[in-house]
Amino acid sequence: MNNPIKIGTRESQLAVWQATLVRNLLAEQHIASELILIKSEGDIDLKTPLYEMGVQGIFTRTLDAALINSKIDIAVHSMKDVPTQLAYGIEQAAVLKRGNYKDILVAKGELSALNDQLSSNPSISNYQPSLTIATSSIRRKAQWLHRYPHHRIENLRGNVNTRLKKLAENNWDAAIFAAAGLERIDLRPENAVELDWMLPAPAQGAIVVVCREGDEATKEKCLSLNDEAAALCTKIEKDFLRTLLGGCSTPISALAEIEEDDVFFRGNILSVDGKQKIEVEKILPVGLATNIGKEAAIELLENGGQEIADMIRSAK
Repeated sequence: MNNPIKIGTRESQLAVWQATLVRNLLAEQHIASELILIKSEGDIDLKTPLYEMGVQGIFTRTLDAALINSKIDIAVHSMKDVPTQLAYGIEQAAVLKRGNYKDILVAKGELSALNDQLSSNPSISNYQPSLTIATSSIRRKAQWLHRYPHHRIENLRGNVNTRLKKLAENNWDAAIFAAAGLERIDLRPENAVELDWMLPAPAQGAIVVVCREGDEATKEKCLSLNDEAAALCTKIEKDFLRTLLGGCSTPISALAEIEEDDVFFRGNILSVDGKQKIEVEKILPVGLATNIGKEAAIELLENGGQEIADMIRSAK
């Protein structure tokens, strides 16, 4: 009898939900598995903004070590948290069907009151109240300040439960969350609205399973979990990120979507203060779109993005 696959996961409610989803999907294929909970450094330090930690893969490297040391057989991650270059000895085994990729704004009070203060076209609004918005994401901060330069951004760290609690306890007007994170554990508040204008982080809303290189038996068992469309779109988005800067804690956004037989790609890079923004859009047939992320990044760099990328690098 084969031993159960050991699934490594962080201890947060969301991480355990994602790992449990993988365990249930494996069970549908009559493959036994068990969860192994491992605390990550990203969960221990809840005060330092991610972009000041100076470490890529802050939420993945503890699990990477457990995987390489054979303490677990696979690890489950929110794909947006995974570095564009996987650790040596680790490879991607599957990308699950993608969830909601959008960012949402959770209001402190009545959503209607907040909506009245957020003009649909703030650049021509006669009344621009100075609101306080909470987020630890440099990407969300840059996009928000680009649209609302008169607002104040407060740092908000912790798992989704902790961040919702902090929003309730602090004198902030609203906070920004990934929709998928709240929806998966049934914590999306009624006073939340999707930010359709905000481009997501590369691979946001996707769950990835990784295994040790050379462990073909485990990789084969995970193959049934792989969603080809999600795998292609997230690869494109990660290629865009890697070609520009290579890190997840940067004001870079990307979204690839498949409609009929075409891949529609949108990406951007902003200065940290949100004042500068360069965008790119591309459309290619699915069969020709494998390298569209890299091509879009090169095009963006050639059309003004290089200056912003250099500015971000020099500030690190």
